[in-house]
Amino acid sequence: MFTDEIIHEASDFAHVAGSTLRLAIRIESVEQLNADLKTAMATRTVIDAACGVIMAQNRCTHDQAFELLAKASSHRNQKLHDVAADIIAHLGVIPDNSLRFDD
Repeated sequence: MFTDEIIHEASDFAHVAGSTLRLAIRIESVEQLNADLKTAMATRTVIDAACGVIMAQNRCTHDQAFELLAKASSHRNQKLHDVAADIIAHLGVIPDNSLRFDD
């Protein structure tokens, strides 16, 4: 049989354990969001660079260049980022390590 003191201590422990678990879940969520944002920023950099190339070649606006890139992505059945990376790769440009978001 459990005494009132043991029940009270177990209840306090459960409260602390629950708070700790909620905090751990919040931390993991923030870390995942951070990783997703870093990936999005890196992806967006490649897409913007490809749009710049398209703008220079076609003398068009950024919106028009993005539309052309999106159409190419759809027609090739490739992700937008992959089409953009192909455009940049065909220029022979070596990616700048300062654009990395690994830290």
